Amino acid sequence: MAERVLVSGANGFVGRVVCRRLLQGGDAPVAGIRHTRQWAALQQSVPGLRESAVLGDLGNNPDLRASLRNVSAVVHAAARLDETPDAPGNSLQEYRRVNVEGTKTLALAAAEQGVRRLVFVSSTKVNGEWTNHSPFTEETPPSPQDMYAISKWEAEESLRSIAAKTGIEVAIVRPPLVYGPRVGANFLRLMSMVEKGLPLPLPDTGNRRSMISVDNLADILVCCVNHPGALNQTFMASDGEDVSTRELIKRLAGFLNRTARFLPIPASIMRLAGKLLRREGAVNRLLDSLTIDSTKARLKLDWAPPLSLDEGLAGTARWYLESLSRPSRPERI
Repeated sequence: MAERVLVSGANGFVGRVVCRRLLQGGDAPVAGIRHTRQWAALQQSVPGLRESAVLGDLGNNPDLRASLRNVSAVVHAAARLDETPDAPGNSLQEYRRVNVEGTKTLALAAAEQGVRRLVFVSSTKVNGEWTNHSPFTEETPPSPQDMYAISKWEAEESLRSIAAKTGIEVAIVRPPLVYGPRVGANFLRLMSMVEKGLPLPLPDTGNRRSMISVDNLADILVCCVNHPGALNQTFMASDGEDVSTRELIKRLAGFLNRTARFLPIPASIMRLAGKLLRREGAVNRLLDSLTIDSTKARLKLDWAPPLSLDEGLAGTARWYLESLSRPSRPERI
């Protein structure tokens, strides 16, 4: 029998792919959206989607009883993201309002309505911004460094407390960088520069980065909806292959029918420029390592990513090239 699963942030980058994956598995996703005006476009991009629920601004404590009625599980993908940390209005208070208080509101309402399980999309940034010799695991002590990461960690802690008090089951997934068709922010800008053939100022630091395609992330999130091994557990998840930033760009260039070009600029100059331009975090992500170990997910959930890194990158590049022929440039919705 099909389960009704509410997906918050259903119109977002991750949420819409979760809806598709639920439909493929025979379940009935309820698209949790903020405004009614998002519904028509979402139906077009996710064929077969039949039901929506207007959640409003979760950080403003909306009444969610009707939206959660007869729902058996929730995948909570809605969040204030970390893509524009310098945007007007960004503050730790605002991140907490949306990502912590909004998550608490949804979880408490779900528990009151008898929802069995809530699956939460967190972030490896909860553990920190970089790794040295050992990858992050679920046992790595939390070390959130920015407002987004702090709010995600506090949301996790709130969910664990609510689960202990109410009995609602919670599963938490911490993905690294998520990419795929309709990706935005830095990954989209990187593809644009590679496709244009621009030489990139990127020294060869030999770093290693874990990533996960949005399809692989959606797959493990849906797996966590019902799998008994996900009960009150936290999981790291990635594509399973770590690459240097240079190698990532070379592979992207190949799928974009381009040749990767690099400028021999020392890492010290790159880091100095990052500080001066207030882009230190973005520069560090290009130069430093951040790897995760998803062994726990593979063992407890018998989960393996459906797509390889190359398959995920090829699909992303294909979407980007197709987007270039449309009237407007590719844009995340």
